[in-house]
Amino acid sequence: MLLVINSDNPQMRLIRKVVEILRNGGIIVYPTDTVYGIGCDLFNKRGIEKIYEIKRRSTKQPFSFVCADLKDISSYAQVSDYAYRTMRRLLPGAYTFVLEASRLVPKILLTKRKTVGIRVPDNNICLALVKELGHPIISTSATTEEDAILSDPSEIENKYKHAVDIVIDGGILASQKSSVVSLVDDIPDVIRAGKGDVSIFH
Repeated sequence: MLLVINSDNPQMRLIRKVVEILRNGGIIVYPTDTVYGIGCDLFNKRGIEKIYEIKRRSTKQPFSFVCADLKDISSYAQVSDYAYRTMRRLLPGAYTFVLEASRLVPKILLTKRKTVGIRVPDNNICLALVKELGHPIISTSATTEEDAILSDPSEIENKYKHAVDIVIDGGILASQKSSVVSLVDDIPDVIRAGKGDVSIFH
């Protein structure tokens, strides 16, 4: 099912409809400020397992997740003063920050080093969903079998309609993945240069 939501001013009744699907264990496709993400409620283990199946991905490569804001991040990760200042300057934005996880993060999402990737995308639909749900949602990009990014909601619906409960149409995105930066031990390490400007970390 394709649900068109206004990306500038998301209609709350539609946001609530999607959140209801998330609360019932559903899987959604939603827009971010980089690519379309496939997600479920952070605390829905079955949903997370299903996304691993959809993406044909090993659980040794955990998914990142979307938080509503900086305050939210500090519930799920250890945030030092340095990390806080850095994130405050760059978020919401096209970055995934790798931090040490807090005890709240489900084990299925932890790397061996007990770190997590966290996003606060600059996208009104995505942030409205997380705020309304009250906790984070999983974030992994909607791609083809060849790992090419899908940027058109109708193409995504075509590919994933049997695997997900709803696809949000927030318009065609200029598909470029987020920049991934580790802030563990206050040593910035650019893991992937993407849409977010990483020159400040060099």
